[in-house]
Amino acid sequence: MNEDLVLIAQSGAVRTLRLNRPEALNSFNSQLHAALMAALDAAAADAEVRCVVLGGSGRAFCSGQDLSDPMVAPDFSPGAAPKDLGQVIESLYAPLVMRLRSMPVPVVAAVHGVAAGAGANLALACDLVVAGRSASFIQAFAKIGLVPDTGGTWLLPRLVGPARALGLAMLGDKLPAEEAAQMGLIWKCVDDDALSLTVEELAQRLAAMPTRALVATRQALAAAQQTDLPTALAHEAALQRELGAAADYREGVEAFRAKRLPRFTDR
Repeated sequence: MNEDLVLIAQSGAVRTLRLNRPEALNSFNSQLHAALMAALDAAAADAEVRCVVLGGSGRAFCSGQDLSDPMVAPDFSPGAAPKDLGQVIESLYAPLVMRLRSMPVPVVAAVHGVAAGAGANLALACDLVVAGRSASFIQAFAKIGLVPDTGGTWLLPRLVGPARALGLAMLGDKLPAEEAAQMGLIWKCVDDDALSLTVEELAQRLAAMPTRALVATRQALAAAQQTDLPTALAHEAALQRELGAAADYREGVEAFRAKRLPRFTDR
């Protein structure tokens, strides 16, 4: 059943979604796409959720697309029509990336083992990526004659610059998590045995923060990469006008004055 393909757990205001095709290194097929989208939609709709953690079961985070899936596997019989990979992107991967980038709460990727192809860019589409030291990221697309997808062409140059983005995408080399953190591709690399606790503490910290402001920060930083300074300043003013009228701003200032911890409630 689809719900078995994504394991769901709740800890306070943090919801953890774990890809669960361990025998296939959590590679994507159409069923996993459907299960993950449903789980993300449910988290987005639940007012009790203030942070989402995305991880993987078994030995890996996600090894990308399952190339044995009928929707992408070439038909090698003579005269067979090629599979329309563009339609797969448009109907499955693009909506998944847009769902992640539009979540009303912060999303943290907890990466262990391999994150390859679409799996690597799935992690990078999250707000913060924490990886175990033995984890690795691979832009594997060129090895099978394709270009980076799942937002990779947009994400990579913004995260590491055009030179490194081209190197990662063209060569498809295995990038250890520690190097990924050093070049700014991910937020943090930690020892493998500290990954779970680090992610849990980070997620609980984010869940206690002003959620609406965090999401607006994501949106503002993304928008500013595609515009000029005057437009970015105007966008900042519009966001501050909106957030300044919200309950979290008043609570934050009151807590600061009273020298107590704030209790943020906006979402």
